[in-house]
Amino acid sequence: MSFELTILGSNSALPTSNRYPTAQVLEVPGRCFLIDCGEGTQIQLRRNKINFSKIQHIFISHLHGDHFYGLIGLISTMNLMGIKTDLHIYSHSELKNLIQPQLDFINAEMTVKPVFHPLNFKKPQTILDTKKIEVISFPVKHSIPTCGFLFREKPKPANIKKELIEAYNIPIAEIRQIKGGANFITEDGQIIPNEQLTIPPPKPKSYAFCTDTAFHPPLAEIINGVDLLYHEATFLEKLKALAEKTLHSTAKQAAEMAKLSNVDKLLIGHFSARFKKVEQFEEEAREVFENTEAVVEGNKYII
Repeated sequence: MSFELTILGSNSALPTSNRYPTAQVLEVPGRCFLIDCGEGTQIQLRRNKINFSKIQHIFISHLHGDHFYGLIGLISTMNLMGIKTDLHIYSHSELKNLIQPQLDFINAEMTVKPVFHPLNFKKPQTILDTKKIEVISFPVKHSIPTCGFLFREKPKPANIKKELIEAYNIPIAEIRQIKGGANFITEDGQIIPNEQLTIPPPKPKSYAFCTDTAFHPPLAEIINGVDLLYHEATFLEKLKALAEKTLHSTAKQAAEMAKLSNVDKLLIGHFSARFKKVEQFEEEAREVFENTEAVVEGNKYII
């Protein structure tokens, strides 16, 4: 099972000629999650050959326009394509009131059925729980209520060594318990330790999305040890005062959060339009956390 993240938009409030507002797609087997939906998202979905019909869950971090203005256009297009699905939207409860008049206007043609799920902006909360994956929302520090999202694969059972099934004549009925951690007792009463019988499963994969937010150390406990962290880096350190005023982060602060959280890799984005090149963000962050990459539209990251 792999996670594949596609960057659709990497800019902050003002789009540029080559950087769109925030939007990402995280694909896991059987699921396709859209994270934020800035203006132009549906164009980027087309450009990156992502099937619209696979999108059934959309996560909107907060209600600044650059994170949701593409939503009504996307829903309209899905209707025109005749896609019939429940579209689960996880967001601030006010989002429904904001776009309901537009939904009502196209109601006669609706094939997509939006289902709204309000987020909790006071504490972490599990908002989606399937057999294979769990999604947790958590509050971050911004000028309006904002949530980050943690996508986490559920632990798999251990793999039993096939040659030992035959060697110890292990009944099929007991294999499941052994995979779950049980020892095996042979017919003559010998105890075979579980660690001798099994191979540990791979570490569950995980991805955390943190934007928009000021540097906020309490997040480290929630996202600790994730494989891949996306953290906003709206400004460079020379504009730290502006970052603090607007409750955003610098590239250096994003790197400090990655280091504090013991993550494997850091992606930075949500760049201010005043900066033409993103390489300087990457250089600043790498001074603190080496395994950092400044995202570019269309890039894919596989966990």
